[in-house]
Amino acid sequence: MEDDENGQEALAAIAARHRIPAEEVRPIPSGVANHVYLLGDHMVLRIPRTEAFVADLVKEAAVIPAARRAGVLTPEVITFDDTRSEMNVPYMVLGRAPGVDLAQLELSETATQKVLHQVGRELAKLHRLSPAAPPATATATATTMVLPGVPVDRAAEDPRPLVARLLAYGYLDASAARWLTEWFNRLSEHLPAEPQQTLVHGDIAPQNLLVSPRTADLTGIVDWGDAQWADPATEFAKFPLSAVPAMLDGYRGQSGEPGDLGDPVDLGDRMETAEEPPARTHAWEARVLWHHLHWALGRLMDPVPRPGERHWTAPPASRLLSILRFFAAAPPAPWSALAQPVR
Repeated sequence: MEDDENGQEALAAIAARHRIPAEEVRPIPSGVANHVYLLGDHMVLRIPRTEAFVADLVKEAAVIPAARRAGVLTPEVITFDDTRSEMNVPYMVLGRAPGVDLAQLELSETATQKVLHQVGRELAKLHRLSPAAPPATATATATTMVLPGVPVDRAAEDPRPLVARLLAYGYLDASAARWLTEWFNRLSEHLPAEPQQTLVHGDIAPQNLLVSPRTADLTGIVDWGDAQWADPATEFAKFPLSAVPAMLDGYRGQSGEPGDLGDPVDLGDRMETAEEPPARTHAWEARVLWHHLHWALGRLMDPVPRPGERHWTAPPASRLLSILRFFAAAPPAPWSALAQPVR
């Protein structure tokens, strides 16, 4: 949306619907998909930049209420207007969570670990939600899952052919390709044949985590445009690997173990709790590492940083180096077992 006269009139009209004077509409730093404005001190307005991003906003309108009913810390949807009566795209008004995004804070190591632990607890709540069983296999109480616009991630691509392509194109030498392939061979032993699928936020990164600067408490998870049904281990791929142990510790504290998802969450007749726990501790770390390595290698042929995007966009060399540093720093068990030399 352009900040021209018509845009200003539309903003003023939306503000007026929420009893906010036009002068209290203030733009704030925005992501790739949406223009974002404060409406007064307690509401946030999100407007897709183009028609291409409308589907993500529609998805958020469905996912956010489901996440809140599961107990996840995220601001409520106050209004989702898809009438296009004010402008040529839908818009959403959300409550405003207090705090500053984690990327802007310089917290102590202790405070950072506290936040990461809390993030893990929230993810465990979210990952209790899974697609209901298909009608042919559903129990008497299960129904077909309905969450508008939420895709199912079925792209469980094996990264080993990617390693072979990177070798053929000259991005890796033979020694590095062999070393990586051996790593993936080892990690693959811990992967379930069909990973459990849960609702994932899809962009858990510092920019999307609001934190109280005073107490170092997580106050909200925002920006649900990348939400999907996927292997929950993918949720940890956009944070540096060094942050993951604290996140998994919080995850286990909430759920017992990754995948041990506890009692069903009451979301009416539209969802059911994930029933089949994935493999336990050691396998979980292996799956997270699998996704980290795969994510970094996938960008080797597109290594240009994209700092405007709201996720961890470090060049792949930096991402691979962060993984090596993590293992070089005597990681806690069971990560240390994974770090044994590949033979």
